[in-house]
Amino acid sequence: MLLVMTATANEMKGAFPSAPAVAQGGVAEYAAGGRKLLLAVSGVGLVNTALCAGRLLARPEVEGVVNLGIAGAYDLDATPMGAPCCATEEIWPEYGLIGEDGLADPKGIGFPLGRAGGELVWNRIALTPDRDAAAMGLRLPGDWKRVPSVSVSGVAGTPQRAALLKAACGGNGTENMEGFALAYAAAGAGLPFLEVRTVSNLAGSREPGDWDLKGALRALETAAAALFPA
Repeated sequence: MLLVMTATANEMKGAFPSAPAVAQGGVAEYAAGGRKLLLAVSGVGLVNTALCAGRLLARPEVEGVVNLGIAGAYDLDATPMGAPCCATEEIWPEYGLIGEDGLADPKGIGFPLGRAGGELVWNRIALTPDRDAAAMGLRLPGDWKRVPSVSVSGVAGTPQRAALLKAACGGNGTENMEGFALAYAAAGAGLPFLEVRTVSNLAGSREPGDWDLKGALRALETAAAALFPA
């Protein structure tokens, strides 16, 4: 069984329109593409995600973890609206000692988060989406974007903040509020992990023209169907 988690019920319904409705904190078993899935809605944010992951990854039948959802993008030329993006790294830029620029030095307080795979975890987790997808019997389309992902407690509300976070991820990445927690939990459990999000907005902008939530949810359905083909 694969654990498939989204932050919100709307994202889960967008990904799997025919699946049973799942409320925050709830789960439902579902079959797609010949695979047995455990669908879970964590609620928004790193804390909700960590709590949900801790509960569900204790189930012995879970053999892999897939995080689906929508995300902001720091550069719409590189990652256009609706584009499916696979995370190649998860970064938590708020962990550690925060400086004048609003970014944290993860080693500034001297305490790593812990260990995963025998390595210390500070504020970054390297991901291998193609390898982990294959380990779960899934195939990623070659034209999907492979980009770093930034997980935040508060999304970028200004272009200036978005520029800082873009620099933190080293370029044209995406912004979300849950991925790091689930990636860390999966790594700690020794399970393959895949994060796929479709672009819903330009990070740092509150202008309506820089948002397309409905389009991103439609793209999420297409992406889920590609991962779990009928």
